[in-house]
Amino acid sequence: MGFTTSKIILPLVFILVIISLLRVLKLTIISSSFSSSNVQPVYLLNTKRQGLPEKEIRFLFDIVLEKSPCNVLVFGFEHDYLKLHGINKGGTTVFLENSPEKVKKMKREFRLYNATRVYKVEYKTYAKDAYELLKHARSSSSCDLSLGMGNVMSECKLVLTGLPKEVMHTKWDVIVVDGPCGDGPMSPGRMGSIFMAGMLARAGNGTNVVVHDADRMIERWFSWEFLCDENRVSSKGRFWNFRIPQVMIKNTTSHFCS
Repeated sequence: MGFTTSKIILPLVFILVIISLLRVLKLTIISSSFSSSNVQPVYLLNTKRQGLPEKEIRFLFDIVLEKSPCNVLVFGFEHDYLKLHGINKGGTTVFLENSPEKVKKMKREFRLYNATRVYKVEYKTYAKDAYELLKHARSSSSCDLSLGMGNVMSECKLVLTGLPKEVMHTKWDVIVVDGPCGDGPMSPGRMGSIFMAGMLARAGNGTNVVVHDADRMIERWFSWEFLCDENRVSSKGRFWNFRIPQVMIKNTTSHFCS
């Protein structure tokens, strides 16, 4: 009986050893093939945003339609925003963009629409400096809300200088913050865009400020600081929608949020 059992066990052990060796050989071949090829992990590729999801586009357009015809200011540009002049028919739509290529394209697209204008702007602050800029805004009197839009000091590092008079003097009904890109530490960040949106909105009358990419830390921080979470009325996808009440500026009013 023992002899019979050993005759069965030995071939089984041999077969298992052969299977193990084949598996090791297969893994070695696959590993070698992968390392010698130019294949890159999928998560490192195609990270550039390709347009806005339909639900986000509808969300934004519904906000504009509710007030149209109205005054719309947009920081940044996405291809889908080409439709805004049609959504806001009879109103004024102004774009602020820092990319020369995009500005050229937009001016070409909107050349027949007098109520849609495009201005090139420059951003001098970078995403990597967001936290230091937030501390600066909290501690510097040059960034106080009490100064008002017409008197805010250039010493405030969040102020966007050189903006057109039209931008500074218009009462905006809707402000969209989707620029600059802010997609890396050395990229211009949206700190100044959100700060300026907060200042401009408080000179309006129930202005809606719609911030895109609210899933990102900088957009969240600065929206909470200058647009105020108590003013957030809705959201969809990566959009946050704030309705900013008009503020009668007083000498004692220095903070954006309660």
